[in-house]
Amino acid sequence: MGTLDSQDALSEVERLEHLREALAAVAIALAHVHGRLAWFLGAAATALTPVLHWRALPADHGPTFGAVLPTLEEYAEAEDAVRRLHRTLASIATTGHIRLPRDP
Repeated sequence: MGTLDSQDALSEVERLEHLREALAAVAIALAHVHGRLAWFLGAAATALTPVLHWRALPADHGPTFGAVLPTLEEYAEAEDAVRRLHRTLASIATTGHIRLPRDP
């Protein structure tokens, strides 16, 4: 996930693609860990699941299977969550402890 400015410059299709790739990476990592890290990643994956119900393109009179167009604020919130997850995982990698960042 890029910086706020770099993500804002992308199309909605590209932003959604990046978010889905991040969710896929969390799911793959979850399959390879256990214990507290697995619980943490499971919660992260659950928090990101709305991304799976988003669509970036108009319906063009076809079925959307429940997919919705997210707002720009929803994109920004999900991207920020991925950035915070990245920082937390980097901290775990260096310290070996799960310390959740505090919201400002």
